[in-house]
Amino acid sequence: MRPLLYALSFLAVMALGFWAYRENYTTQDALGEVSQLQNEIADLRDSLTVQRAEWAYLNRPDRLRDLATINFDRLGLLPMAPEQFGSAAQIAFPPPPLSPSLDITGAQSVAGVLNADPEEASTP
Repeated sequence: MRPLLYALSFLAVMALGFWAYRENYTTQDALGEVSQLQNEIADLRDSLTVQRAEWAYLNRPDRLRDLATINFDRLGLLPMAPEQFGSAAQIAFPPPPLSPSLDITGAQSVAGVLNADPEEASTP
């Protein structure tokens, strides 16, 4: 009986060793993939930073003004000037609200009190 127990224990240790070996390599593959993804994310962030810098460079006001002037015949765009903007005094503000007595948009209560006794309802 003892040799059978030793043989089963040996096989169990071998099976657990094989399982640990496979898990180790699976974990190493997963860590390698995570590292590759982090490098890709860093590259994409760098690319995004460069694209934002290019966008800011291409949208400089003086460059856009020059382009509008150069392409006036085709586009009909005029350069922006301070006179094109209004002042705060020119803004049309909404009228003040009506007084509460004249307000017709508010909810009105039309429910009355119901009396259970008909004699109380008939007497003034």
